[in-house]
Formats: sequence, C-alpha cells, structure tokens
Amino acid sequence: MRRKSINSSSDYKIMVVDDEIGIIESLTLILSRRGFKVTGVTSPLEAVERVRVEHFDMLILDYIMHPIHGDEVVEKIREFNDQIYILILTGHKDLAPPFETLKALDIQGYCEKSDKFDQLVLLVESGMKSVAQYRMIKKFERGLSSILESIPRIYQLKPVKDLLEDILKDIMHLANSGDAFILIDYTPDLKNDRKSIFKGMGKYDLSIDGFLSILSTNLMEQVGYARRLNQVVLMEKGVILPFVNECLESLGAIYVEGEQWEENLKLIEIYANQAAVSLSNSHLHTLVSEKNDELNKVHNKLKIRYMDLIGALRLAVDAKDIYTRGHSDRVAYYSVKIGEAFGLDRAELEMLKTGGIFHDIGKIGISDDILLKAGSLSQKELLEIRKHPIKGANMLSAISMFNDIIPLVRYHHERVDGKGYPDGLKGAELPFLTRIITVADAFDSITSDRHYRNKMSLKEAKVQLLNGAGTQFDMEVVEKFVGLLSGYNNMESELEITYL
Repeated sequence: MRRKSINSSSDYKIMVVDDEIGIIESLTLILSRRGFKVTGVTSPLEAVERVRVEHFDMLILDYIMHPIHGDEVVEKIREFNDQIYILILTGHKDLAPPFETLKALDIQGYCEKSDKFDQLVLLVESGMKSVAQYRMIKKFERGLSSILESIPRIYQLKPVKDLLEDILKDIMHLANSGDAFILIDYTPDLKNDRKSIFKGMGKYDLSIDGFLSILSTNLMEQVGYARRLNQVVLMEKGVILPFVNECLESLGAIYVEGEQWEENLKLIEIYANQAAVSLSNSHLHTLVSEKNDELNKVHNKLKIRYMDLIGALRLAVDAKDIYTRGHSDRVAYYSVKIGEAFGLDRAELEMLKTGGIFHDIGKIGISDDILLKAGSLSQKELLEIRKHPIKGANMLSAISMFNDIIPLVRYHHERVDGKGYPDGLKGAELPFLTRIITVADAFDSITSDRHYRNKMSLKEAKVQLLNGAGTQFDMEVVEKFVGLLSGYNNMESELEITYL
C-alpha cells in the first residue's frame, strides 16, 4: 500500500522556499522519498517568478526571509495564482503570521521548524489530498463540458451506423480508450423482426464474423448479464454499460477497454444514458409515420433528460462562484415580474423564466481563472468571456424545444444602441423578451457583490438603469421595472420563497 501511495504522488510538484540551504536539502530528501517532485529555491523573489511560469501544486516557504518575508511572497503570488496550496514555516510559534494574514492570503497552514519533520510531512500529505480532490473536480467539470459539446452531434438524425460510430468515439475519449464495441437491437420498421447491429473500433473494428471469432465466452456472458439486469459490469480491463430506453427496455450494451476509465466511470455512465436516449430517438424517428404517439412520448422524456442535464450544468455554473450563486434564478424571477407588468401571456412568461434560468449556461465552458479573477480582465480574457452567450445558445440548439429560448440566451448582452455583443444588434432587431432579460440581468448583477466590486444600493441601481435607458437598455422596460422596484422588499421575500 505504501508503494502505491508513493507512485501516486509522483505527479505532484512541490516548491520549497527557504534561505537556509540545509532546510531545503532536508525537506527535498524527505519529500522525494515519498514520491513528490521537489524544487528548492533560496530566493523568495525567484520563487515568485518560478511559480509564475511553472506549475506547482504546493508551496512550502519560510516566513522570515530576505529581502521579503513569506507573507509578501504569498501576496505577490496570489495576484496571479489562487490555486496553489501554501504552507508557511516559522522558526518559533511567536513568529507565526497572524490568523488574519493566513485567512486574507488563503494560506492553508503553518508549521514550526524543528529537527524532525513529522508534523510538516503530515500537513503536506493532508494538503495533497485536497489538491487531488480539486484535480478530480476540475476533471469532472471538463468531462461534463465534453459531454455537453458532444450531445448535439449524437441527437442529430443520421444512419444508425454513423450514430454508433459517433457514440463510440465520444465514450472512448472519456475512457481514454482505443478499443470498444457496441451491440444493439434495432428494428428498421414495424414489419421486420428485431435485428442485432454491431460496431467496433480499435481491435474490435472487424466484421461480425471476425468479432465473434475473438469474443471470449466470459465477455459474452458478462454482456448478457449487463443487459439482462440493466447494470454496469466492471471487468478486469474494461467496463460494460447497458443501453436502456425510457421504458427500461434493453437496447444493447457497449464495452470499452482502458487502464484509466475507473476515474471517469461516472462521466461514462452519464454519457451512456444520453447515448441510449439518442439511439431510441433515432429509431423512433424512422417509425414516425406509423408510431407518432410513441415518438411524442420519447420526445417528452428526452426533454426531461436534457433539461435535467442542462439544469445540472447550470447549477455547476452557480457553484463555481459564491458571488453569483442564485443569479440565474433571480434573473428569471425579475424577468417574469417585468413580463407580468407588460401583460404578457402565459407562454411568453414561461419563455422569460426559462431564458432567465439558462441565460448564463455558456459559462460552464469558460475557465475558472477568468470567471473568478479578482482584477481587471485582459483583452484576451474579455474576448473569451464574451463567448458565453454563443456557447450557451449552441448548447441549447441540440434539440428544437429550446428554439424560442435561444435568442434570449444569445442576445442578453446586446444593447439597444448596437454596442453590445456578440452580434451588435440594435433597436428593433432585439426581441422584446431579450430586452427584458437584459434589464433583469443587469439589475441583479449591480445589486450583488462580486470579486471586483461591492454591490450597489437599490437607489444607486435605479439611477444606473435610468442612465442606461435608451442606450444600453430599452427605455420602456427600464421605466416599467423601476416602477416595480417600489415594492422591492416584497419582491425579495417572494423570490426567497419561490426560488432560493
């Protein structure tokens, strides 16, 4: 077990900063024996620059150094890196940095120097567990984004062989695999019996006869077991996932080999569920003329599945940043209130609610380094974050049920004077519902705390909306909303009960 722990540590890099070379040599020896990659630096200024250009998972540094102390080193590093795990070393507990400093600079811990490094080693190993968990969260987030990007492709109507190939490519990517196959049952039309269709890639890219000649009896048995019980089966070199439709009927199974699929098993299962829905949907489209009622049932279930997925990713966007948590729900609420004031019908109010909830879904594809940056964005970063309306519109374009919502998502950062983005629309070119979302979004943003500024008061927010009327915002929408804000306290209470 110890050997496994050491091997698993080899991907983690630690920088030790101390103006005593003896401390660096001792720590390098101890931590290297535990499998960590260790870099020693005696100059605190050099350490700042090394962290700027190289990746390190953890920084261990002395508190009292020259020409700058450890807290000053951390302050400089935190200007451009808020992810590195930091431990401070002190010669004596009386010299430890104050708790307020540790908290303000996001320093994870400190340790007194001694002839023995047992306590420090425990802190390092504990800290690396946190680093490993963060890596896993980021990997899962990237996997969800990858799944979302692939879904529009597998929901397109196409020949079943092409669809199976797309599914195989996507799932092999998630599993970091080069070998996989799918076996499904398929009925070309109502007059024919059910047939089995096989598609393989990698070493399974064979004819059906060639495939059967290499298929082991154990693998055949386990595929049957997975299908019969609708359960995932873990094999020594891979995993079998059943394809199950909305009626819990087996459509087939997929087998994917690989050495690292275990870490991505949950992502693979999520994707397999979506792939099963797309197969079912594709099949039913071929029978649409004779089984229209059945197609409608699947479409409704597809809507639920897809709404669940989009909703989960929307919550993932909120979870990225405590400052924007609940923002989408509030925008939806304010938008509906404005729509009611204009006397819009039920269908339009539902569009406003859905558009408000999903208006920022495209941010799931934007790097946390940009979304959570406390300082000013560079021009490149600004261009990247301005892509989120287009990303969100693309995500919702996978199925036609979101057609009416897509303009609200794509255009919610446009301005009536044509100076917005991404398309520079102006005046009457902007759909009326979009103009409502824009005002609701702006109001909630300026009345909420953000990394880079404090929130405005209600009075200040009203002034800003009125100042932007006719240029940034639609004048009628602003006037209607400002009138509603006389009952803002009641709105806040209702919002808390309804959404949050």
